[in-house]
Amino acid sequence: MRIAVVGLGQIGLPLAVQYASRGHEVVGCDVDAGVVEALNAGRSPHPGEAAVDEPLPGLVATGRLRATTDDAEGVRGAEAVVVIVPVAIDADRRVDFGAIDTATRDVGRGIGPGALVVVETTLPVGTTRGRLTPMLEAESGLRAEDDLFVAFSPERVLVGRVLEDLRRYPKVVGGIGPRSTARALDFYRAVLEEGTELREVSGAEAAEMTKLAETTYRDVNIALANEYARFAAERGIDVMEVIEAANSQPYSHVHRPGVGVGGHCIPVYPHFLFADAPDMRLPPAARRINDEMAAWAVSEAQRTIGSLQDAGVLVLGIAYRGGVREDAFSSAYALRDALAAVGARVHGHDPFLSAAELMERGFSPWRPGDATPIRFAVLQADHAEYRTLDLASIPGLQLLLDGRNALDPPAVRAAGIAYLGIGR
Repeated sequence: MRIAVVGLGQIGLPLAVQYASRGHEVVGCDVDAGVVEALNAGRSPHPGEAAVDEPLPGLVATGRLRATTDDAEGVRGAEAVVVIVPVAIDADRRVDFGAIDTATRDVGRGIGPGALVVVETTLPVGTTRGRLTPMLEAESGLRAEDDLFVAFSPERVLVGRVLEDLRRYPKVVGGIGPRSTARALDFYRAVLEEGTELREVSGAEAAEMTKLAETTYRDVNIALANEYARFAAERGIDVMEVIEAANSQPYSHVHRPGVGVGGHCIPVYPHFLFADAPDMRLPPAARRINDEMAAWAVSEAQRTIGSLQDAGVLVLGIAYRGGVREDAFSSAYALRDALAAVGARVHGHDPFLSAAELMERGFSPWRPGDATPIRFAVLQADHAEYRTLDLASIPGLQLLLDGRNALDPPAVRAAGIAYLGIGR
């Protein structure tokens, strides 16, 4: 079939490659002309995922995959359209629908009778039915559940392993009506690998809440682990020892504490859940706890080695997690601000970022071998490169705070450097 994927980001692009690899004709749509130009030249605009990078040139060369900046033209004649355009929160934590509203209207102007539109962007509950479907109807002149079919199916994948996760996790599907659900299920049977589990739920709202529930569960669980870590730190207990022992009981699934929570999902999507639910108590509290961890870590460092006024400090890893370049809502920025607030001179390093990119992000660039005195360093993203970093070669380093509890404490101490973990 002919498929359009609207939004060629780090998840939309792999989806387009997956569909084209299954023999379908795929048009990718994106507002970024650079992304479109790269794809049409047979290059991945988001390199780093081999399962996407390797087949992409051949799919473009054979005409199975192409891209355009014109959403309305790109979806014209498509039997199915998958929309995965970001919905974010603004500085006041209000949901910003601007990008997806624009994309939805564009899709409505281009689709024809019988088209299926599936939204994979994470949304507040009720958005697919109450906000996006009326836009599609108004722009297209079609009628939902008659000659227009609309469903929601949350993305449940991690950047860097999208195609692997597509095969691993059940695909949750819920339409705005039974005909839309049936069409969406048929679509995913045709584009996903044989044997992938499809999980039908009662409607779009249930599918929307499924994504918010699983994301918020992780946020709340991490906040609980962070509360345990702070409790343990005050009493000289290693929280990781406690968590591992607790999780040996099959009903305990305590997550790992850390210096903060980043990425497009966990810091954002709980707001979609409680923005219109003022009586909801636990998810907002968890958000506050996790947002406070960077400042708490800085205070722990000062409690250990004294004031950081005018001290050189180093944030290792600007990405929101190890092994990726993505830095959306990274706790590196909360650390930067907390360190600057106590008068420290903040340096940064990330193997995925250039010196210019570090400066753009508010960090003084550092690289191994620099002679700049560093009194305190914090591991913020557990990139593999940091497990072999020669800490003893960093001039003046007195304390390393392991913000992900990823390093070996005895090895750090053997280098003559004090070790401090989150709750260790």
